Amino acid sequence: MALRAVVFDYGMVLSGPPDPRAHNELVRRVGLPAAEFDALYWADRHAFDEGKLTGEEFWRNLLQKAGVAALPALVAELLAWDARMWMTLNPAMLAWQGLLQARGLRTAVLSNLGDATQQAMERELPWLKRFDALVWSYQERIAKPDPAIYRITLDRLGARPDETLFLDDRPENVAAAAALGIQALVFTTADALGAQLVARGLDKQLPLPDAPRHAQPSASLLHSPAPEICAFLAAMRAQPAGDKQ
Repeated sequence: MALRAVVFDYGMVLSGPPDPRAHNELVRRVGLPAAEFDALYWADRHAFDEGKLTGEEFWRNLLQKAGVAALPALVAELLAWDARMWMTLNPAMLAWQGLLQARGLRTAVLSNLGDATQQAMERELPWLKRFDALVWSYQERIAKPDPAIYRITLDRLGARPDETLFLDDRPENVAAAAALGIQALVFTTADALGAQLVARGLDKQLPLPDAPRHAQPSASLLHSPAPEICAFLAAMRAQPAGDKQ
């Protein structure tokens, strides 16, 4: 079956690893050791992504657990730095999405994301409008790997599972998509994706991603995340499966 659509996760696929400066600012403002901050950050993140908590509620809860007064100015600063942390972009994948569209394929973003982060992205990332569908977990009140959110994405694209390729950095999210009959790949880098497409014979239908010659400054974070970001992501992976991004 010919592919008609490609669905991208946002975090760690269209974006790079979290921005270490933003992470450091969050840790500094909360005033905890980084490991304690990271554990608190991920503890309620899935609830935020599912729309059970607003951004303000997420940060007020975290501050309460940290024993810090949830002053409005502090909450606003944390919301801003949190959004900024997730805005390191992956230029090769953004360029590849453009190539796919030029070939006539439909494209979508399917991301576990909370309200405040998505609203900041909508203001700061005009390229999101290039996608045919944007599916944000908090708006649907469900999150990956719930099968329902994949079905919503397919409906909005007007594509069947076997006509769709899905990319995500989380193996459990990829497994959930594959269980529905979607062609799904665990994403690591654009170069590795090219090799995966060739291995599956999909290079006969899709252009291969190619790293831009003049990468954006944020691209320097893509392959060598700072140690504190490695620890931050390790804390995410330590969460129970249903609580991961």
